[in-house]
Amino acid sequence: MHKEDLIAILDGYKNGEMDKDEVIKKLLYMPYKDLDFAKLDYHRGLRVGYPEVIYCEGKELNHLKKIVEDMLKMDKNILATRVSKEAYEAICEVTDNVFYSNVARICVINPKETKKQGLVAVVTGGTADIKVAEEAAITLETFGNNVDRIYDVGVAGIHRLFNNLDRIRRANVVVAVAGMEGALASVVAGLVDVPVIAVPTSVGYGANFNGLSALLTMLNSCASGVSVVNIDNGFGAGYVASQINKRVAKGDE
Repeated sequence: MHKEDLIAILDGYKNGEMDKDEVIKKLLYMPYKDLDFAKLDYHRGLRVGYPEVIYCEGKELNHLKKIVEDMLKMDKNILATRVSKEAYEAICEVTDNVFYSNVARICVINPKETKKQGLVAVVTGGTADIKVAEEAAITLETFGNNVDRIYDVGVAGIHRLFNNLDRIRRANVVVAVAGMEGALASVVAGLVDVPVIAVPTSVGYGANFNGLSALLTMLNSCASGVSVVNIDNGFGAGYVASQINKRVAKGDE
């Protein structure tokens, strides 16, 4: 949105040519910041409740720095995913106010304290799945959710899962992260009365096909209440889980 567009909308409201609902509708869909190589959607948070997130993998480092530099002007939490060491170092050239998880390959830039709501359980089959789980967990926390991390409770030693069921059942939604054959999500969904977001990981030997076997298991789950995101997509799982958890938490207020 350009300055002239905003002035025209405000003048239209002032002169009675547009009512409040019309003004809000126009403001919801028009604005973005044009950097030529990128168009930053600053009103995404107003439209959908969550701000634009920077996906760093594949971006030129110079472009990444310019995006971060501009987003910092909004003085908000900035979430960046798939952050390599080189991308992290580039971000640090713009600001040193950064939280970085090397495990999750995720950055929270200009971190702000946010009020946490509800509860999401993030559960993994094994410790090799933690990198994806942490992407989901940090996404959830950045977006204002309480998170209970319950790691290494896969079906190969199912008593570990049973010993943590009380914790899992307290959550409004469960993120189940597993590789190999990906059975964890089905087992969890058969034991809880809340939605389960299944995250297949690329963890496993050859016939795992880099997570495809876990993805197909989760898609073909015989347990109801399982939804599936893409392979290794911890961010996507965290985003959806946040939407569900916040709706539940809002209803409890």
